[in-house]
Amino acid sequence: MKKSFIFYFLLFTFYFAISQPNEVQYWLTSADRSQLMQKQITPLRFEKVIKDPDAIELDDSQTFQSIDGFGFALTGGSAELLMGMEASERKKLLQEIFGKGSNDLSVSYLRISIGASDLNERVYTYDDMPEGQTDLELKHFDLQDDKNSVVPVLKEIIAINPSIRILGSPWSAPAWMKTNRQMKGGSLRNQFYAVYANYFVNYIRAMQKERIRIDAITIQNEPLNEGNTPSMKMTARDELMFIKYNLGPLFRQKGIGTKIILYDHNCDEPQYPLTILKDPLAAAFVNGSGFHLYAGKIEVMSDVHDKYPGKQLYFTEQMVTDEHGFRIAAQVDRLIIGATRNWSRNVLLWNLAADKNNKPHTDNGGCTMCEGALTIDGNTVSRNLAYYVIAHASKFVMPGSVRIQSSQTENLSDVAFRTPEGKTVLIIVNNTLSKQPFTVQSKGRSFATSLDAGTVGSFEW
Repeated sequence: MKKSFIFYFLLFTFYFAISQPNEVQYWLTSADRSQLMQKQITPLRFEKVIKDPDAIELDDSQTFQSIDGFGFALTGGSAELLMGMEASERKKLLQEIFGKGSNDLSVSYLRISIGASDLNERVYTYDDMPEGQTDLELKHFDLQDDKNSVVPVLKEIIAINPSIRILGSPWSAPAWMKTNRQMKGGSLRNQFYAVYANYFVNYIRAMQKERIRIDAITIQNEPLNEGNTPSMKMTARDELMFIKYNLGPLFRQKGIGTKIILYDHNCDEPQYPLTILKDPLAAAFVNGSGFHLYAGKIEVMSDVHDKYPGKQLYFTEQMVTDEHGFRIAAQVDRLIIGATRNWSRNVLLWNLAADKNNKPHTDNGGCTMCEGALTIDGNTVSRNLAYYVIAHASKFVMPGSVRIQSSQTENLSDVAFRTPEGKTVLIIVNNTLSKQPFTVQSKGRSFATSLDAGTVGSFEW
């Protein structure tokens, strides 16, 4: 009996040892650009636990939110630049961004504008009418302005990644629905709430006819910002009433499964989403809240989660530029790690592509400093800071991954995930001015290495 026990114990121990992956593959991006998502030739190896009280400890028995994906905004301007490329060059670029090959980024989430954004060459909605006229039955609703660029680019992307999630956000309702009857500023007039709800339904169905599935919509991009062209102000009470009495009931009546995400603005006004979520009738139609980080603190997302843990959180926009240098560590720390550690299911950066002059954009309220993740000049493509910020997550953390518990050290930031394939992904940032050694412990084993100053590492095993 004793010999039998020892035999099975040794057999189990041997099986456990050989079944545990020993090699850790990792990719680095450095502040001096000497390494850009560079896979390291020699993998790290797990060894028995090293006694280190400051180790980064992982515990995949403690899980948090599921991940929907990482990506960019495909603005009208981005799509226009892509369509200006030769078809073969565009195909190669889209494969690199959205494909799942060894050299691809595996981007899995996109945000598009419902109508024009401020990064379109010109302003339009899908139902523009001559001054003084209205279209209460939306007889003139037409996607035509998107069919020259956004729709064909989306179709090419979907051919590469059929499961990509798409979030639609309007910058403005049609001018004839608004208090100032202009595309910049103003608010949605009360008498047009029902018409505008139908506008959303028409949009989702029109995109479905193009075989483009809209996974989610926000009600209004930056509802407290009237400075863009286009833009529209929508207070928390306005949005609450629109969801509660118009959009939510209409989606239910028409069988629209597209998620409704409220707010879609900065972390400095958490009372906006909280005002709507505390109304049970409105909240019943809402999937979650979207945030940007041009103001406020990212930890606000956790405050909203703690009050309404049954509702989801999304990080829907942030511009990242090289203006102050290639600060890869700071941006991955602030956005990828910051948002996901505060319950976000995604991270979307603004925007996918611009030209060397940060165009196209609208006049009198278009963003003149919005650098793309890509700079496109004909068939010539440059990859900018935002490209690498997203790459460190999108390449490894597939949709359906779950964030797991990981401790943080004094000098390093990190976040960890378990993927649907059973892999562990650990993203670590050294946002200090000196090289930092560290140890990672997981399931009774550990590996040790270091990161140079300003460097980001994605580790996978």
